Amino acid sequence: MRPLQPPGALLTFADADRSPISIRAKALVFIDPRSQRLHAELEALAPTSLAILIQGETGSGKELLARQIHRSSQRSGLFVAVNCGALGGAQAQAELFGHSAGQSRPSAAGRTGWVGSATGGTLYLDEIADLPRCLQDQLLATLQTGEIHRVGTTQPTPLAVRLIAATSIDLARAVWAGTFSAELFEYLNAGFIALPPLRQRPADILPLAEYFLAMYAERLELPLPAISEDAVSALQRHRWPGNTRELENVIHFALLVSRNGLITPDSLNLPPP
Repeated sequence: MRPLQPPGALLTFADADRSPISIRAKALVFIDPRSQRLHAELEALAPTSLAILIQGETGSGKELLARQIHRSSQRSGLFVAVNCGALGGAQAQAELFGHSAGQSRPSAAGRTGWVGSATGGTLYLDEIADLPRCLQDQLLATLQTGEIHRVGTTQPTPLAVRLIAATSIDLARAVWAGTFSAELFEYLNAGFIALPPLRQRPADILPLAEYFLAMYAERLELPLPAISEDAVSALQRHRWPGNTRELENVIHFALLVSRNGLITPDSLNLPPP
């Protein structure tokens, strides 16, 4: 059966920032030594106003870390998460920085925009490399001056926001290729955090698996099965190319197909090592 959890910290939190979050974004595990070092780094950076860049593989929990930084910062405003890959087209500038009444469409009310909505809080830009190049300089100017210019008005609005950005690519290479602003990269890189993939944090795998198992069992109103020793070994051997997201999906499936109150290697449906 699953051994006792090693010393460390499993943090769970409710939706205090009032934005939708999944099961995966409600748990942080700092049990592996690399994770504990990361936790110390987060605690040191959180109370500051320094911009932060989190680099990590897809599914490794970058937004989860950003939310923890926001919560530990004690900032009074909202945590506003924006997928930069979804910002595009003619309305991208208005969506990000807001617009005055009637600028988006006739008779339309004004809109604060994502950046303005985060004032007093934290603006999280996921996959910032996807932010259109034409908006990168405007974003940097907005953050440096502490003023936001909504589309359709020349009157600036004061802004106090902390930026946390995330990327799954090497932004330095994007700067070299000319697709990302060198100045914005320097602004972000002052608070750089490298999030190791799950395979490099092996002591986090079982506590995370156990957490997802309990959460899905409660949500689906199913009995909580045990994890066999062979299944534990299979979880530890797997390389987890999809990181935490993959682990969540594997455990969800295993719960649904497990029999006799026990999760076995067959339940996990992992590829051969």
